[in-house]
Amino acid sequence: MPEMRFVVEWPSGEQQVCYSPSLVVKEHIEVGASYDVDDFVARCREALDIASERVRKKYGFPCSLARAEAARIASVAARFQGQSGVKVRVIRFVE
Repeated sequence: MPEMRFVVEWPSGEQQVCYSPSLVVKEHIEVGASYDVDDFVARCREALDIASERVRKKYGFPCSLARAEAARIASVAARFQGQSGVKVRVIRFVE
């Protein structure tokens, strides 16, 4: 199962390298696209849940790193809650 990373830029300008145990993230976000923070969190959570489930099917247990990454993304996103029009930009995929 090929893992990947994806680099995003938060509304503050901070860049974050995120982890996924599967390439499924590419089906949920696109390089160069900007997403409302809540939409980005939802897309990542869905992709990382799918990735974790793929790990569970293959190895018999879910991917704790995928779950931790989803929580980390949600934690950073919480800093921008209540701010209208803020976007997260996907900079690149790293495979």
